[in-house]
Parts: sequence; C-alpha cells; structure tokens
Amino acid sequence: MLYWANKDQYYTKSGENFSNYAFHLPNGKKVQFRLIEADIAKDNRKDNDKIRLFVLAEPQIKIEVDENGDEIQRDILPIEELSDELIIRFEYKAVKKGEKQPTYTDQAVASLQKFAFQNQDFLQLFDLMPTDNDKSRTLVKKYLQDYTTKNTADYFIHKNLGKFLNQELDFYIKNEVMNLDDIQQETAFSTIEQNLNLIKTLKTIGQEIIAFLAQLEDFQKKLWLKKKFVAGSHYLITLDHLSEELIEQALQNPKQLEQWKALFNVDASGEIAEKLCKNQPHLVVDTSLFDTEFQAKVLREIDNLDEQTDGLLIHSDNFQALNLLQERYKEQVKCIYIDPPYNTDGDGFPYKDSYKHSSWISFMENRINIARKLHKEESLCFISIDENETKNLSFLAENIFSHEKSHVVDLIWNTQHSQQSGLFSVYHEYVQVYSNIPSNLFDNFDGGTGEIIAGAMKKISAANPASEFTFPTGVRFDGNEGQELTGIWGDTETLELVSGRFICENGKLKYPVTLKAGWTQKNQMHQFFYGKRPVFDTKGQEVIDFFFTATGKLKSIKLRSKITPKSLLPEFGTVSQSTEKLRHMFNAELFGRPKPVEMIKYLVGLPTKKINSPIILDYFAGSGTTAHAVINLNREDNGKRKYILVEQGEYFDSVLKPRVQKVVYSEKWKDGKPEKGDNGYNGVSQIVKVLKLESYEDTLNNLELRKPVQDLAELGLSESVQNDYLLHYMLDVESQGSLLNTQDFQKPFDYQLNIATSSAGAYQAQRIDLVETFNYLIGLCVEEVDDKREKGIVSVIGKLPNGEKAFILWRDMEKIGYDELNRYLDSRSIKAGDSEFDLIYINGDHNIPTVFADNDDVVKTLKVRSIENEFLERMFE
Repeated sequence: MLYWANKDQYYTKSGENFSNYAFHLPNGKKVQFRLIEADIAKDNRKDNDKIRLFVLAEPQIKIEVDENGDEIQRDILPIEELSDELIIRFEYKAVKKGEKQPTYTDQAVASLQKFAFQNQDFLQLFDLMPTDNDKSRTLVKKYLQDYTTKNTADYFIHKNLGKFLNQELDFYIKNEVMNLDDIQQETAFSTIEQNLNLIKTLKTIGQEIIAFLAQLEDFQKKLWLKKKFVAGSHYLITLDHLSEELIEQALQNPKQLEQWKALFNVDASGEIAEKLCKNQPHLVVDTSLFDTEFQAKVLREIDNLDEQTDGLLIHSDNFQALNLLQERYKEQVKCIYIDPPYNTDGDGFPYKDSYKHSSWISFMENRINIARKLHKEESLCFISIDENETKNLSFLAENIFSHEKSHVVDLIWNTQHSQQSGLFSVYHEYVQVYSNIPSNLFDNFDGGTGEIIAGAMKKISAANPASEFTFPTGVRFDGNEGQELTGIWGDTETLELVSGRFICENGKLKYPVTLKAGWTQKNQMHQFFYGKRPVFDTKGQEVIDFFFTATGKLKSIKLRSKITPKSLLPEFGTVSQSTEKLRHMFNAELFGRPKPVEMIKYLVGLPTKKINSPIILDYFAGSGTTAHAVINLNREDNGKRKYILVEQGEYFDSVLKPRVQKVVYSEKWKDGKPEKGDNGYNGVSQIVKVLKLESYEDTLNNLELRKPVQDLAELGLSESVQNDYLLHYMLDVESQGSLLNTQDFQKPFDYQLNIATSSAGAYQAQRIDLVETFNYLIGLCVEEVDDKREKGIVSVIGKLPNGEKAFILWRDMEKIGYDELNRYLDSRSIKAGDSEFDLIYINGDHNIPTVFADNDDVVKTLKVRSIENEFLERMFE
C-alpha cells in the first residue's frame, strides 16, 4: 500500500488564484485586503525566476465618469476608508532576490499604524495576538500573515476528518492516559477509577471539538465536490455545417471577420455567402462572438448534436471538469493522454510546477482516480513524466489501477535537449502506460530504433554505487588526484582493456580528470568511442562521448541507457522543434516546451485503430497538442476520433482554443499564416463545444451564511439541541440559499453568479447556463436543442446513460404559464402518456398529468419529474 503524508486528502490549489480577504474588528468595523494587481510568473518571461511577494500598493490616479458624463479624477490610496469599511490595497509583484515577505508585511503594519492613530475606530487592529515566537504580534499582523500565506502554501481538504481525529484521540488516550505499559504494576489498579474519569472527560470534550472541526471540513468537502455550474458555453463550427443564411449573418459580424483575418489571414469582407461556403468550407465560426440567438439558430439546424460534435474544450480546474463529466462519459473514454506538471520548478512550464512530493502525489491521485471512472474497457492511459516523480507515479498508478497487469510499459523517448550544464546530461523522458483491464496491446510492440541518452551517477550512494567503466588501451587511469587521460586516439583494434571507476560526490567528480598537455580547444568535444568497440559501464550503459573544456578539464560524459527495444519510442522530434512549430503557427512564442504532435498522434493511435468514434481525453491539455494530434490523425486515416481537453490556465483563450481553430482550417503553418500543400490547406469539417466552468474559488466567493430569522434560544430549544445545531448542522442550513436556490429556477435564463475574471480576485456577475449544466448532471447525450429563450422557453431531447429517452423543458415562469406550456407541448405533439419519451423533466409548477414510468420495478417512478429536485440531488450527490 502506497502511503504518503497527505493521503486521504483533496489537493485544492492547482494554480495561482488570489481572493480578496475580509474580517471584522470587535467593534464591528469591516477591514478588507484587496489585491489590485497580480503579476504572476507565466509563459517564458525573463523574470519568471524572480521572487514575487505581496506589497502595499502605490497611490494611483483613476479617471471616472460622473452622472453627467463628465470625467473626474480620483486618487486611489493604498489605505482608505469607504462607507465604514477599511480598504487596504496590495500588489503581488516581482521583487529582488533574497527579499522576504515579512519585510513587506512589517512595512504594511507600519503604514496602517500611522493611519489608525488618525482614525481611532481602527485602533483595534493593534490589539495584541501574541505567539510563542512573536510576543508583540498584533491582530492586523496575524491577518496579514494569514493572507500572504494563502498563495505560498499548499491547501488540502480531508476526506473524512471526523474519523481521522477520533482515531487520533483514541490513540492518544490509549498511549498517554491509560498507561498500558504500566498495567502490571501493583499501583496500577488504584488509579484505574481516576483514569476512567479522565478518559470520560477527554472523550466528551474531544468529541465536541472534533464534531465542530469535522463540520467545517465536511462543509469545505461539500463545496469542493459540488458539481460546478457551466458558466458559459459556445461552439466552434466550420462553414460546411451552416446554412447560407447563417453564413450571411457571420459575414455581417465585424468581430468574426476580424478573427478570421487574425487567425487565418482571410479577408472575407467582400465575399458572398455562397462563394465563401464553396471556397472556404473549413473557416471556423466562433459563436461566442455573436448574440445568443445566433447560437440557438445554429444548434436548431444540427441533428444528433453530441454525436456530430468532434471535440470538447473545457476551461476549468481539471478535477472539477472530471467531476462534472462523470455521468455523461462514464466508461466511454478509450484513451487518456496527460502531461502533468513534472514537479521541477523552473523548467519553463507556464503553470504551477513546484509541489512538494506529498502534495504532488495527492494532486495526481485525486485526478487519476476520478478519471479512471471514465475509462472504457480495454482502455489505455499514457502519462508523460521525467525522473523527478517517475517512481512516485509508478507506485500511485499501480495502486489506482490495481490489477496484476495494470502497468503495461514505460516508454522512453529522446528529448534531445541542448547540452545541459553540469557533469551529466539527461536526454530522455518517460511515458508510463497503464491499462484499465489486463491488455496485450504492447506484447509485440516494436518502437523502432533510436538513441536514448541519459545521465548516470548524479550522486554516489548506497542505492546508486559507483559504476565501473572499461576504457580502450592507452589510458592510464590510476585514481589519483590530477590524473590524466593519456594516449593517442585513433582506429586502433587492440584487444587490451583497462578498467577504472569515476567517483562522484554531490554531482561532481571527486577527482579531477584532465587531458594530457597538447590537446587544444578544437578537441574539446572529441568523440573517443564511436561504435567500433562499444564501451559499457557496469550498469549496462554505453559510453558515447567524453566532453572536455577548452582547458582540458572533464566537463561531462554522455551515456546511452540500457533499454529494451519495446520500450524505445521512434524519433518524433524534440521539444525545441515542437516549440518552433508552434511559434510558426502563431508567429510568436506563446507557450514553451509543448510535446511533439507526432509522438502524441502515435500514442493515441495505438488503442484507437479500427474503433468507431473512440474518445480521447487529456485533462492537462496545456497548449492543445492532443487535440492537434487527434485532428491530424483523423485527417490521415479518415477516422472519427473525438477529443476532450481540459485546461485551467490563462492560455486557454490565447493559445489552446485558437490553436484548435487553426489546425482545423489548415494542416501547415509558417509565420502565423496557413500554407497550401498538394490538397490546398487540407482543412477538416469540425464541430467543437467550448465550456467554462465555475471554479472552487467562485463557489467560495458566492457563499453567504444567513442566520435563522429567530434565535434558537428564543424558540425555546434546549441547550443540547442548540449545541447539536452548532456542531453539526449550522453551515449546511445557513448556506443553502447561496449554494443553490431553486427559487431562481423561476427565471432560469437569468440565473447569475459572481465569476472570477482575473487571478487578482476581480469578478463580475455572469449568467450561468443552467440548461447545459443540467444536461451534464443527468449525463444526457444531446440529440436536439430547441432554444427559444428570447421567448422564454428551451427544450432538449436526448438519451440518458441507461438508454432512456428524455425530454427536458425549461421555461421562464413569468412568460410561460400553464396555458403557454400546454400549447408548446401540443405544438411538439408531446404528451406525458405517450411512449416516445421515457422521462420528461420540467421546471416550476405545471398541470401536466402525473404518469408513472413504464417499468417492471416494484416501486413505480414518476415519468414527469421536477428539474429542481433532480438538479439539487445531482449537484450534491
């Protein structure tokens, strides 16, 4: 059993996300820390290696427009009181190396102290809150330390804190109170009664504390596991799916024409619809650039919508996306490829990549575990990784997949990185392969030929003893300090060999090795062993080259790893070449170190050959290489593979989505422009759905706790009942209205939540797509959408995971009453008693006859069901 420090916990922070922070002083005054700007490390910026800290903001000038339309200038101060609330503004920015957060925290405290002396209402900020290490710590310093720590620490939610703490309490009592080791002493029995009273007291008090802590933790778990709302949905759809009327509307949209020019270098301003559809059938229309009615018209014209949809792009934390996809895609995914953070902190990835090992394992366990439920029988999971976490990943994945042959193979591919600094250079990474059920897919796998170059002996230890090398004749290797490699190297065929050892400590040679005098700078990368007589160390690694500096000092040794042919992937190009290809697509370097498209195409093609419409999932999508690979693979063999990509980074909109649009339009790109080949641009027909989900932070930002109108004591409830409420039920009861209020379903198309618009904590009210959210909650495979929300009604037809056909009807209760509802159903020839639909869902009150579903169950189920009840149950199940 693999065990680690954060086992049984959810890792809840997968990137930088800054929230505003507020608290109340004892006198009732509210204080809020507000972040006005967050300068996070991203892409390949030159300052990514700088330290970033919370710093009190500088005064700013803001231009606002008053009620008369006149511009007025307002000073934005770092500390100011607005409407009985103290606002303290911070920036999160790069500072000089070596500087620490406590320095800037103390500076903020000093500035606040000056303000408080002039504003006596806020003197309570400086009430003492001492600690053992800081006797003079004040209340405001405590809150500042909490606030600044939030984005420098890892956060977890325990899966069952009550059980864990009760076990710890019992362990403490048995080992520290009962004194079991002393039970055989004569005096032991005289203290039993005293110990029993102490144990009873400890249990009583401890269990109440645990109950309260468990309520807090279980409430957070409820928020984390709550299915997240679809905060926005739109489609990317090629012109060949649209009618001339819709294409004409697209031509009248300046935003769409501007996007075509920017992405595809296409000027369609003078085109007529018929000509454009004929000459440019694979131009991609982005429905997010239009009003809701345009998308509604598009969807009304497409039959079997989900079946015809080729790809799904989800902008979301991957755990939350996988959680929402459970019903819809359970046991349907044929292949998963992921390229998670390698946990190297500094290799150029534009997302959080510096977890502690235990955090990283929890982070991965949460996601691999929930994704496994989506695996189809005989499916494969490919995971890219390097040496930093390859062992932990192996233990973890084999625990999760847990059958005898779950680990299929570790594939090795040659990254061919540029020469690295240090003694040994690493030129390879791994793709670990796991199967959902025992698979023989790789039994006869031949990856082809190639060279895997790896480093050896980074540090001599008991687990990694010094490796012995054998050198051709002519080498004097005596192991003494200042030793030389002597002899003239040529085409000698002598059989005489001399053995020796290189000794490493902390990644450096213990003894220096130098070339004999007379070698010059031009010889500094001389190849000593070039294949006529392979030279191996005792670990089975072949010595390829010695590299020396211009002064003759040994710089590094290049070794070829001992590998088996089936573990070796063919050459697919380097990450540097992949970066260059992506640069050509955008005419800018927007994303560093993407994996080679050809490699992913090769991998996902292995389990999806000759399979009807297999689904390929990548929930660490990065720049979108997996979608690129699937589209190209389908382009080559006319396959019908579908892809689902999940990514939470800011580059979802700037890289991933436009990359998919570009790949659909043209196979080849140079300097940001499409290139014609023998088949023109070789575009493909495509329908891609794009979703944005509510985040966990959004859930927290929308949370409001409302106390009961009447105090519990005033209701005459006993003290024990009041305590039971506080310890077990308070948070669930007082948060209900803000988590999901079914009263809002009276006007479902106007439902809004505050959704984050930047990592600095800014948010704005946005309409939530309840229709799309409900489809995923019940796992509906959508066939038909009749979207007339401007008239107050939307209906959806599709199939549920169990094969039942469902009709879902949403209506604005103010526009569609009983009579209007019945007329709409009559116009669609829909009657509850008919056999056309197995289930009918309707929001709000209605007068549709109650009918029981036609099944053989002892307990009959209603055929006409409430959307509100189903929504609430599914959201929190």
